[in-house]
Amino acid sequence: MLKEKISITAIASLSPLGSTLEEAWKAYQNKEHCFSLVDKNGDKSWVAPMSESGRVLVEKLRFSDSKYRKLDDSVLFAMVASRLAVRDSGWKSDSEFGINLGSSRGATKLFEQYHTEFLETGLAATLSSPTTTLGNISSWVSHDLGATGPEISHSITCSTGLHSVLNGVAWINSGMANKFLVGASEAPLTDFTIAQMKALKIYAKYNDSGSTDDLSTVTGLSHSYPCQALNLEKDNNSMILGEGASVACLEKGIVKNALAIIERVGYATEILKHNTSISANAICFQKSMKMALGNLDPSEVDVVVMHAPGTLKGDVSEFNAIKKVFESNIPSLTTNKWKLGHTFATSGMLNLEMAVLMLQYDKMISVPFYNQKPTEKEIKNVMINAVGFGGNAVSILVSKSVR
Repeated sequence: MLKEKISITAIASLSPLGSTLEEAWKAYQNKEHCFSLVDKNGDKSWVAPMSESGRVLVEKLRFSDSKYRKLDDSVLFAMVASRLAVRDSGWKSDSEFGINLGSSRGATKLFEQYHTEFLETGLAATLSSPTTTLGNISSWVSHDLGATGPEISHSITCSTGLHSVLNGVAWINSGMANKFLVGASEAPLTDFTIAQMKALKIYAKYNDSGSTDDLSTVTGLSHSYPCQALNLEKDNNSMILGEGASVACLEKGIVKNALAIIERVGYATEILKHNTSISANAICFQKSMKMALGNLDPSEVDVVVMHAPGTLKGDVSEFNAIKKVFESNIPSLTTNKWKLGHTFATSGMLNLEMAVLMLQYDKMISVPFYNQKPTEKEIKNVMINAVGFGGNAVSILVSKSVR
Protein backbone atom coordinates (compact mmCIF):
# COMPACT_ATOMS: atom_id res chain seq x y z
CA MET A 1 0.00 0.00 0.00
CA LEU A 2 1.31 3.44 -0.90
CA LYS A 3 1.71 5.83 2.02
CA GLU A 4 -0.12 8.37 -0.09
CA LYS A 5 -1.72 8.23 -3.51
CA ILE A 6 0.13 9.89 -6.37
CA SER A 7 -1.41 12.24 -8.94
CA ILE A 8 -0.48 12.18 -12.61
CA THR A 9 -0.86 15.86 -13.46
CA ALA A 10 0.42 15.62 -17.03
CA ILE A 11 1.56 13.05 -19.55
CA ALA A 12 3.09 13.91 -22.89
CA SER A 13 4.58 11.86 -25.68
CA LEU A 14 6.11 11.86 -29.13
CA SER A 15 5.29 8.65 -30.96
CA PRO A 16 3.97 7.23 -34.23
CA LEU A 17 0.54 8.38 -32.97
CA GLY A 18 1.43 12.08 -32.84
CA SER A 19 2.77 14.69 -30.43
CA THR A 20 -0.31 15.61 -28.37
CA LEU A 21 -2.86 13.70 -26.33
CA GLU A 22 -5.50 14.87 -28.80
CA GLU A 23 -3.56 13.40 -31.74
CA ALA A 24 -3.01 10.15 -29.85
CA TRP A 25 -6.69 9.82 -28.98
CA LYS A 26 -7.72 10.56 -32.57
CA ALA A 27 -5.28 7.92 -33.86
CA TYR A 28 -6.68 5.35 -31.45
CA GLN A 29 -10.15 5.88 -32.90
CA ASN A 30 -9.26 4.31 -36.23
CA LYS A 31 -8.16 0.76 -37.01
CA GLU A 32 -5.14 1.72 -39.09
CA HIS A 33 -1.63 0.77 -38.02
CA CYS A 34 1.39 3.11 -38.09
CA PHE A 35 3.85 0.76 -39.81
CA SER A 36 5.81 1.35 -42.96
CA LEU A 37 8.41 -0.66 -44.85
CA VAL A 38 12.05 0.41 -44.96
CA ASP A 39 15.18 -1.17 -46.39
CA LYS A 40 17.44 -2.40 -43.60
CA ASN A 41 20.55 -4.48 -44.25
CA GLY A 42 19.35 -5.32 -47.76
CA ASP A 43 16.00 -6.53 -46.52
CA LYS A 44 12.57 -4.95 -46.19
CA SER A 45 11.56 -4.43 -42.58
CA TRP A 46 8.45 -3.13 -40.87
CA VAL A 47 8.97 -0.17 -38.53
CA ALA A 48 6.79 2.45 -36.81
CA PRO A 49 8.57 5.79 -37.27
CA MET A 50 7.96 9.01 -35.39
CA SER A 51 4.89 10.96 -36.49
CA GLU A 52 5.39 13.95 -38.75
CA SER A 53 4.27 16.39 -36.04
CA GLY A 54 6.72 14.83 -33.60
CA ARG A 55 9.59 14.95 -36.07
CA VAL A 56 8.97 18.66 -36.72
CA LEU A 57 9.26 19.40 -32.99
CA VAL A 58 12.45 17.33 -32.70
CA GLU A 59 14.17 19.04 -35.63
CA LYS A 60 13.14 22.46 -34.36
CA LEU A 61 14.76 21.67 -31.02
CA ARG A 62 17.87 20.20 -32.65
CA PHE A 63 18.66 23.43 -34.49
CA SER A 64 17.63 25.78 -31.69
CA ASP A 65 20.96 25.40 -29.89
CA SER A 66 24.37 24.41 -31.24
CA LYS A 67 24.86 22.05 -28.26
CA TYR A 68 21.80 20.06 -29.28
CA ARG A 69 22.91 19.30 -32.83
CA LYS A 70 25.20 16.44 -31.78
CA LEU A 71 22.64 14.74 -29.52
CA ASP A 72 20.99 11.43 -30.33
CA ASP A 73 17.31 11.28 -31.21
CA SER A 74 16.61 9.41 -27.97
CA VAL A 75 17.78 12.46 -26.01
CA LEU A 76 15.94 14.97 -28.18
CA PHE A 77 12.71 12.94 -28.03
CA ALA A 78 12.88 13.04 -24.23
CA MET A 79 13.65 16.76 -24.15
CA VAL A 80 10.64 17.65 -26.31
CA ALA A 81 8.26 15.36 -24.40
CA SER A 82 9.53 16.73 -21.07
CA ARG A 83 8.96 20.31 -22.16
CA LEU A 84 5.38 19.43 -23.13
CA ALA A 85 4.67 17.56 -19.88
CA VAL A 86 6.06 20.29 -17.63
CA ARG A 87 4.11 22.92 -19.56
CA ASP A 88 0.87 20.96 -19.25
CA SER A 89 1.39 20.28 -15.53
CA GLY A 90 1.72 23.96 -14.73
CA TRP A 91 5.10 23.45 -13.07
CA LYS A 92 7.21 26.61 -13.11
CA SER A 93 10.86 26.81 -14.08
CA ASP A 94 11.79 27.25 -10.43
CA SER A 95 9.70 24.27 -9.26
CA GLU A 96 11.67 21.71 -7.28
CA PHE A 97 11.24 18.29 -8.89
CA GLY A 98 13.26 15.16 -9.53
CA ILE A 99 13.84 13.57 -12.92
CA ASN A 100 14.02 9.85 -13.77
CA LEU A 101 14.07 9.11 -17.49
CA GLY A 102 15.40 5.87 -18.86
CA SER A 103 16.08 4.04 -22.10
CA SER A 104 16.60 0.41 -23.01
CA ARG A 105 19.18 1.13 -25.71
CA GLY A 106 20.18 4.75 -25.23
CA ALA A 107 21.94 6.62 -28.03
CA THR A 108 21.85 3.69 -30.44
CA LYS A 109 22.17 5.61 -33.69
CA LEU A 110 25.08 7.74 -32.50
CA PHE A 111 26.86 4.75 -30.99
CA GLU A 112 26.62 2.81 -34.25
CA GLN A 113 27.84 5.86 -36.18
CA TYR A 114 30.81 6.49 -33.89
CA HIS A 115 31.76 2.82 -33.77
CA THR A 116 31.72 2.60 -37.57
CA GLU A 117 34.04 5.63 -37.74
CA PHE A 118 36.34 4.02 -35.18
CA LEU A 119 36.57 0.79 -37.17
CA GLU A 120 37.38 2.77 -40.32
CA THR A 121 39.90 5.22 -38.83
CA GLY A 122 41.07 3.73 -35.56
CA LEU A 123 40.15 7.03 -33.88
CA ALA A 124 37.23 7.95 -31.65
CA ALA A 125 35.41 11.24 -32.20
CA THR A 126 35.73 13.82 -29.43
CA LEU A 127 32.06 13.63 -28.44
CA SER A 128 31.72 9.87 -28.86
CA SER A 129 31.77 9.23 -25.13
CA PRO A 130 29.69 12.01 -23.57
CA THR A 131 26.93 11.80 -26.19
CA THR A 132 26.44 8.04 -25.94
CA THR A 133 26.27 7.53 -22.17
CA LEU A 134 22.89 6.53 -20.78
CA GLY A 135 22.99 9.45 -18.34
CA ASN A 136 22.60 11.75 -21.34
CA ILE A 137 18.83 11.64 -21.20
CA SER A 138 18.06 12.92 -17.72
CA SER A 139 21.04 15.26 -17.60
CA TRP A 140 20.13 17.01 -20.85
CA VAL A 141 16.44 17.19 -19.89
CA SER A 142 17.47 18.73 -16.57
CA HIS A 143 19.72 21.21 -18.38
CA ASP A 144 17.00 22.13 -20.86
CA LEU A 145 14.36 22.66 -18.15
CA GLY A 146 16.70 24.39 -15.73
CA ALA A 147 15.77 21.81 -13.09
CA THR A 148 17.68 21.65 -9.81
CA GLY A 149 16.40 18.42 -8.26
CA PRO A 150 17.86 14.89 -8.41
CA GLU A 151 18.28 13.34 -11.85
CA ILE A 152 18.44 9.63 -12.64
CA SER A 153 18.86 7.65 -15.85
CA HIS A 154 18.56 3.88 -15.88
CA SER A 155 17.91 0.87 -18.09
CA ILE A 156 16.09 -2.34 -17.31
CA THR A 157 15.12 -3.22 -20.87
CA CYS A 158 11.46 -2.96 -21.88
CA SER A 159 10.07 -2.21 -18.42
CA THR A 160 12.37 0.80 -18.02
CA GLY A 161 9.58 3.36 -18.41
CA LEU A 162 7.34 1.87 -15.73
CA HIS A 163 10.37 1.40 -13.47
CA SER A 164 10.82 5.18 -13.77
CA VAL A 165 7.30 5.52 -12.39
CA LEU A 166 8.19 3.13 -9.55
CA ASN A 167 11.23 5.23 -8.70
CA GLY A 168 9.25 8.48 -8.79
CA VAL A 169 6.59 6.97 -6.52
CA ALA A 170 9.28 5.73 -4.12
CA TRP A 171 10.99 9.13 -3.90
CA ILE A 172 7.68 10.89 -3.27
CA ASN A 173 6.50 8.31 -0.73
CA SER A 174 9.81 8.56 1.12
CA GLY A 175 9.34 12.28 1.62
CA MET A 176 12.53 13.09 -0.33
CA ALA A 177 10.52 14.81 -3.11
CA ASN A 178 7.01 16.09 -3.74
CA LYS A 179 7.20 16.05 -7.53
CA PHE A 180 8.93 13.80 -10.06
CA LEU A 181 9.23 13.84 -13.83
CA VAL A 182 9.30 10.22 -15.02
CA GLY A 183 9.39 8.41 -18.33
CA ALA A 184 11.47 6.90 -21.08
CA SER A 185 12.75 7.49 -24.58
CA GLU A 186 13.78 5.17 -27.37
CA ALA A 187 15.10 5.64 -30.92
CA PRO A 188 15.87 2.06 -31.99
CA LEU A 189 15.13 2.12 -35.72
CA THR A 190 18.73 1.45 -36.67
CA ASP A 191 20.28 -1.25 -38.83
CA PHE A 192 22.01 -3.04 -35.96
CA THR A 193 19.07 -2.93 -33.53
CA ILE A 194 16.65 -4.37 -36.08
CA ALA A 195 19.23 -7.00 -37.03
CA GLN A 196 19.48 -7.94 -33.34
CA MET A 197 15.72 -8.45 -33.09
CA LYS A 198 15.69 -10.53 -36.27
CA ALA A 199 18.51 -12.65 -34.87
CA LEU A 200 16.22 -13.50 -31.94
CA LYS A 201 13.61 -14.74 -34.46
CA ILE A 202 10.91 -12.56 -32.89
CA TYR A 203 10.58 -9.85 -35.57
CA ALA A 204 7.68 -9.66 -37.99
CA LYS A 205 8.48 -10.96 -41.46
CA TYR A 206 7.55 -9.02 -44.56
CA ASN A 207 5.35 -11.09 -46.84
CA ASP A 208 4.76 -9.73 -50.34
CA SER A 209 2.82 -12.75 -51.58
CA GLY A 210 -0.51 -10.99 -51.10
CA SER A 211 -3.18 -11.94 -48.59
CA THR A 212 -6.28 -13.93 -49.43
CA ASP A 213 -7.43 -14.27 -45.81
CA ASP A 214 -11.08 -14.13 -44.88
CA LEU A 215 -11.36 -10.79 -43.10
CA SER A 216 -14.57 -11.86 -41.39
CA THR A 217 -12.58 -14.19 -39.12
CA VAL A 218 -10.34 -13.21 -36.21
CA THR A 219 -7.32 -14.93 -37.74
CA GLY A 220 -7.96 -13.50 -41.19
CA LEU A 221 -8.40 -9.97 -39.86
CA SER A 222 -5.26 -10.16 -37.76
CA HIS A 223 -3.24 -11.10 -40.83
CA SER A 224 -3.98 -7.68 -42.31
CA TYR A 225 -1.85 -6.22 -39.51
CA PRO A 226 1.93 -6.82 -39.57
CA CYS A 227 2.08 -6.92 -35.76
CA GLN A 228 -0.43 -9.39 -34.34
CA ALA A 229 -0.12 -8.44 -30.68
CA LEU A 230 -2.88 -10.10 -28.63
CA ASN A 231 -3.79 -12.50 -31.42
CA LEU A 232 -3.48 -15.61 -29.28
CA GLU A 233 -3.97 -17.87 -32.32
CA LYS A 234 -1.09 -16.55 -34.43
CA ASP A 235 1.48 -18.92 -35.88
CA ASN A 236 4.49 -16.59 -36.06
CA ASN A 237 6.29 -14.00 -33.99
CA SER A 238 5.30 -10.52 -35.12
CA MET A 239 7.11 -7.92 -33.02
CA ILE A 240 7.86 -4.63 -34.80
CA LEU A 241 9.95 -1.77 -33.45
CA GLY A 242 8.65 1.76 -33.02
CA GLU A 243 10.25 4.91 -31.66
CA GLY A 244 9.18 7.61 -29.26
CA ALA A 245 9.30 9.16 -25.81
CA SER A 246 6.68 9.53 -23.11
CA VAL A 247 6.97 11.55 -19.91
CA ALA A 248 4.63 12.04 -16.95
CA CYS A 249 4.51 14.52 -14.08
CA LEU A 250 3.88 12.93 -10.68
CA GLU A 251 2.80 14.85 -7.58
CA LYS A 252 2.23 13.86 -3.97
CA GLY A 253 -1.39 13.30 -2.95
CA ILE A 254 -4.55 13.95 -4.93
CA VAL A 255 -4.41 17.37 -6.57
CA LYS A 256 -7.08 19.33 -8.41
CA ASN A 257 -5.55 19.07 -11.87
CA ALA A 258 -4.84 15.33 -11.74
CA LEU A 259 -5.50 13.41 -14.95
CA ALA A 260 -5.43 10.10 -13.08
CA ILE A 261 -4.39 8.69 -9.72
CA ILE A 262 -1.76 6.03 -9.08
CA GLU A 263 -3.46 3.77 -6.53
CA ARG A 264 -0.91 1.00 -6.16
CA VAL A 265 2.20 -0.40 -7.83
CA GLY A 266 3.59 -3.90 -8.19
CA TYR A 267 6.87 -5.39 -9.32
CA ALA A 268 8.59 -8.78 -9.53
CA THR A 269 11.48 -10.58 -11.18
CA GLU A 270 11.77 -14.17 -12.35
CA ILE A 271 14.86 -16.32 -12.06
CA LEU A 272 16.52 -16.41 -15.49
CA LYS A 273 16.40 -19.66 -17.44
CA HIS A 274 17.39 -17.98 -20.71
CA ASN A 275 18.55 -14.47 -21.67
CA THR A 276 15.10 -13.60 -23.03
CA SER A 277 13.00 -16.06 -21.08
CA ILE A 278 9.67 -15.70 -19.35
CA SER A 279 7.81 -18.65 -17.84
CA ALA A 280 4.77 -20.15 -19.55
CA ASN A 281 2.43 -18.56 -17.00
CA ALA A 282 4.54 -15.40 -16.48
CA ILE A 283 5.16 -15.84 -12.75
CA CYS A 284 6.66 -12.35 -12.62
CA PHE A 285 3.41 -10.83 -13.95
CA GLN A 286 1.32 -12.86 -11.54
CA LYS A 287 3.33 -11.46 -8.63
CA SER A 288 3.40 -7.87 -9.89
CA MET A 289 -0.33 -7.80 -10.65
CA LYS A 290 -1.22 -9.30 -7.26
CA MET A 291 0.94 -6.70 -5.55
CA ALA A 292 -0.71 -3.90 -7.54
CA LEU A 293 -4.15 -5.25 -6.66
CA GLY A 294 -3.49 -5.45 -2.94
CA ASN A 295 -6.82 -5.93 -1.19
CA LEU A 296 -8.84 -4.58 -4.14
CA ASP A 297 -11.39 -7.05 -5.46
CA PRO A 298 -10.14 -8.16 -8.92
CA SER A 299 -13.62 -7.49 -10.31
CA GLU A 300 -13.00 -3.77 -9.69
CA VAL A 301 -10.34 -3.65 -12.42
CA ASP A 302 -12.06 -2.65 -15.65
CA VAL A 303 -9.19 -2.89 -18.17
CA VAL A 304 -5.70 -4.37 -18.34
CA VAL A 305 -3.33 -2.70 -20.81
CA MET A 306 -1.06 -5.61 -21.63
CA HIS A 307 2.60 -5.57 -22.52
CA ALA A 308 1.82 -8.07 -25.33
CA PRO A 309 4.81 -7.52 -27.67
CA GLY A 310 3.37 -9.61 -30.50
CA THR A 311 5.55 -12.64 -29.82
CA LEU A 312 4.18 -16.15 -29.53
CA LYS A 313 5.37 -16.85 -25.99
CA GLY A 314 5.18 -13.28 -24.67
CA ASP A 315 1.50 -12.70 -25.48
CA VAL A 316 0.29 -16.11 -24.31
CA SER A 317 2.29 -16.18 -21.07
CA GLU A 318 0.94 -12.78 -20.01
CA PHE A 319 -2.60 -13.85 -20.88
CA ASN A 320 -2.10 -16.99 -18.79
CA ALA A 321 -0.90 -14.85 -15.88
CA ILE A 322 -4.01 -12.67 -16.14
CA LYS A 323 -6.22 -15.77 -16.03
CA LYS A 324 -4.39 -16.98 -12.92
CA VAL A 325 -4.76 -13.64 -11.12
CA PHE A 326 -8.28 -12.63 -12.15
CA GLU A 327 -9.80 -16.10 -12.56
CA SER A 328 -13.50 -15.62 -13.42
CA ASN A 329 -13.22 -11.81 -13.32
CA ILE A 330 -10.97 -11.22 -16.34
CA PRO A 331 -11.16 -7.52 -17.25
CA SER A 332 -11.29 -6.13 -20.77
CA LEU A 333 -7.87 -6.60 -22.38
CA THR A 334 -6.04 -4.36 -24.79
CA THR A 335 -2.61 -3.40 -26.11
CA ASN A 336 -1.30 -0.75 -28.50
CA LYS A 337 1.59 -2.63 -30.10
CA TRP A 338 -0.59 -3.84 -33.00
CA LYS A 339 -0.77 -0.17 -33.95
CA LEU A 340 2.51 1.54 -33.00
CA GLY A 341 4.93 -1.32 -32.40
CA HIS A 342 7.27 -2.02 -29.52
CA THR A 343 9.10 1.09 -28.36
CA PHE A 344 11.22 -0.82 -25.84
CA ALA A 345 11.62 1.38 -22.72
CA THR A 346 8.90 3.81 -23.81
CA SER A 347 6.30 1.09 -24.29
CA GLY A 348 5.16 1.00 -20.66
CA MET A 349 4.75 4.77 -20.61
CA LEU A 350 2.70 4.70 -23.81
CA ASN A 351 0.59 2.02 -22.10
CA LEU A 352 0.13 4.42 -19.19
CA GLU A 353 -0.85 7.21 -21.58
CA MET A 354 -3.37 4.85 -23.19
CA ALA A 355 -4.83 4.09 -19.76
CA VAL A 356 -5.11 7.79 -18.90
CA LEU A 357 -6.92 8.45 -22.18
CA MET A 358 -9.42 5.64 -21.56
CA LEU A 359 -10.10 7.00 -18.07
CA GLN A 360 -10.45 10.55 -19.37
CA TYR A 361 -12.82 9.67 -22.20
CA ASP A 362 -14.44 6.69 -20.44
CA LYS A 363 -14.05 4.68 -23.62
CA MET A 364 -12.31 1.41 -24.35
CA ILE A 365 -9.49 1.33 -26.91
CA SER A 366 -9.72 -2.14 -28.42
CA VAL A 367 -7.55 -4.38 -30.57
CA PRO A 368 -9.36 -4.82 -33.93
CA PHE A 369 -8.80 -8.56 -34.13
CA TYR A 370 -9.22 -9.54 -30.46
CA ASN A 371 -12.72 -10.82 -29.76
CA GLN A 372 -14.15 -9.93 -26.37
CA LYS A 373 -17.46 -8.71 -25.02
CA PRO A 374 -17.58 -4.88 -25.09
CA THR A 375 -17.42 -3.35 -21.62
CA GLU A 376 -20.61 -1.57 -20.64
CA LYS A 377 -19.54 -0.24 -17.27
CA GLU A 378 -17.72 2.99 -16.55
CA ILE A 379 -13.93 2.69 -16.77
CA LYS A 380 -12.69 3.54 -13.28
CA ASN A 381 -9.61 1.36 -12.70
CA VAL A 382 -6.99 0.33 -15.25
CA MET A 383 -3.96 -1.89 -14.71
CA ILE A 384 -0.88 -1.33 -16.87
CA ASN A 385 1.76 -4.01 -17.46
CA ALA A 386 5.31 -3.99 -18.75
CA VAL A 387 8.07 -6.58 -18.69
CA GLY A 388 11.59 -6.77 -20.05
CA PHE A 389 14.12 -9.43 -21.03
CA GLY A 390 14.85 -11.40 -17.89
CA GLY A 391 11.34 -11.28 -16.47
CA ASN A 392 11.43 -7.91 -14.67
CA ALA A 393 7.74 -7.07 -14.53
CA VAL A 394 5.91 -3.94 -13.39
CA SER A 395 2.16 -3.48 -12.89
CA ILE A 396 0.59 -0.14 -12.02
CA LEU A 397 -3.03 0.44 -11.02
CA VAL A 398 -4.45 3.83 -11.95
CA SER A 399 -7.89 5.24 -11.30
CA LYS A 400 -10.05 8.06 -12.56
CA SER A 401 -9.38 11.33 -10.77
CA VAL A 402 -12.21 12.81 -8.71
CA ARG A 403 -13.14 16.26 -9.95
